[in-house]
Amino acid sequence: ADPLTLYDCCPTSDGASAVILVADHLAHKFTDTPVWVKGSGAGSDHLALHDRPSITQLRATQSAAAKAYKTASISASDVDLAEVHDCFTIAEVLATEDLGFAGRGLGGSFAREGEGRRNEGSVTINASGGLKSKGHPLGATGTGQAVEIFKQLRHQVEPERQVRDAEIGLTHNVGGSGATCAVHVFGRQR
Repeated sequence: ADPLTLYDCCPTSDGASAVILVADHLAHKFTDTPVWVKGSGAGSDHLALHDRPSITQLRATQSAAAKAYKTASISASDVDLAEVHDCFTIAEVLATEDLGFAGRGLGGSFAREGEGRRNEGSVTINASGGLKSKGHPLGATGTGQAVEIFKQLRHQVEPERQVRDAEIGLTHNVGGSGATCAVHVFGRQR
């Protein structure tokens, strides 16, 4: 619907992804460079938009982020890169606000001024290109984001996409028009 057009929307696509998740004490049996899950949070809200106090904030994201930051003992300013759920251009704008990377009402200028640009802004947003570039394979989206963060933190992506000195990464995945959200924080250090 106006003002969104075709190029503001990600394509729904086929896809698959997988992760190997093991207990801390087993990680070094699989790799010399594990990536640690430092924190996780889940949030929910009303499914119907008319039941929400605001349509420009996703309380599910705010709640999930607060829980993930608390369990990881970090704040938004500690995150080096994030894969956010940008199914629509406006979704990335709102996510940067709800995750605490940009102030309320400043997500648009955050994007426009390059604050999320790789190796230039305060935090790199969607170094993978996000859902708008690679598609949205629904059930595989969240693990696909985790794989991207894993590869970034291990310096295993193409050199032109590598986020310099990344230590902490975050994934943000939304469902049901923002009624559900999961946020995970990953780190190079335990």
